[in-house]
Amino acid sequence: MRVAAYERYGPPEVVAVAERPTPEPGAGEVRVRVHAASIGAADSAARSGTPWFARLAFGLRAPKRSVMGSDFAGIVDAIGPGVTRFAVGDRVFGATGVDAGGHAELLITPESSAIVALPAAVDMTDAAAICDGGLTALPFLRDGARVRPGMRVLVNGASGSVGAAAVQLAKHLGAEITAVCGPSHVELVRSLGADRVIDYTREDFTAARDAYDVIFDAVGKSTFRRCRRALSSGGTYLTTVPSWAIMLQQLTSKVGSRRAVIMFTGLRKDADKVPDLGELAALAASGAFRPPIEREVPLDDIAEGHRIVDTGHKAGSVVVRPVAADSRKAAS
Repeated sequence: MRVAAYERYGPPEVVAVAERPTPEPGAGEVRVRVHAASIGAADSAARSGTPWFARLAFGLRAPKRSVMGSDFAGIVDAIGPGVTRFAVGDRVFGATGVDAGGHAELLITPESSAIVALPAAVDMTDAAAICDGGLTALPFLRDGARVRPGMRVLVNGASGSVGAAAVQLAKHLGAEITAVCGPSHVELVRSLGADRVIDYTREDFTAARDAYDVIFDAVGKSTFRRCRRALSSGGTYLTTVPSWAIMLQQLTSKVGSRRAVIMFTGLRKDADKVPDLGELAALAASGAFRPPIEREVPLDDIAEGHRIVDTGHKAGSVVVRPVAADSRKAAS
């Protein structure tokens, strides 16, 4: 099979297509022919070995796993002994977390992992993108901030994969949404359901006073200290980017009127991710959640996908298609 592999940390060019033996599923495992997989910030961190905490998960001196890609969608093409949840031919999608492996034509994963059936109404490209942003945004909003109807939520970085998901999911939870993005993405973000859109080149959202119950910094470009005055009493600041400062603030802010929250959503148990995948798939099938796609690239052009992610200014998700177009058409 063909995979996108890397053996050392570095720029996008360290990732290249390679041939690997065809894997066979063992007991309790399924083999998925991958039709789509996202290339996200976690993949960029895994490839570059930065920031510092990335190497704690991916390997201190060199990558422990040579194939990236944790968010995938495809078709089950083989099952191991004892598998009961899935059958050959099932459309599925899921997230492998730090085990990765999705940037390949074939993926082996336990049937007990974070993998669920994909509704016929959801395209596989969208499914991979759903995992990319939705599996992060949903627990942050629902569990970290406990978003309820009527709450005022600001999403910073609203055009990225996590930010775009946050806008739509917070709207689904009944919140009033203010979204922050660059000038070229204002109309896209407005189309996602934002009640108000701020162009960060024209207005500093942190200058507001007591304006938001939740500030979700989906790109880690602000700080709790800068955003604090814009939060209401009892408000919550969420960030997806860990730092020593935010972890300390998370501890100290528990005794104040405003709090900071950082969550390591990729490290959640598979059993916790499965119902979230089902909820996100149902929302996508109903049209309530549609992940924007910045670019689709074939496996041979995966380095270009990494370059787009590295810019930090993509609109939605970048998706790689490991299986050739004619194979995808035949499978459908």
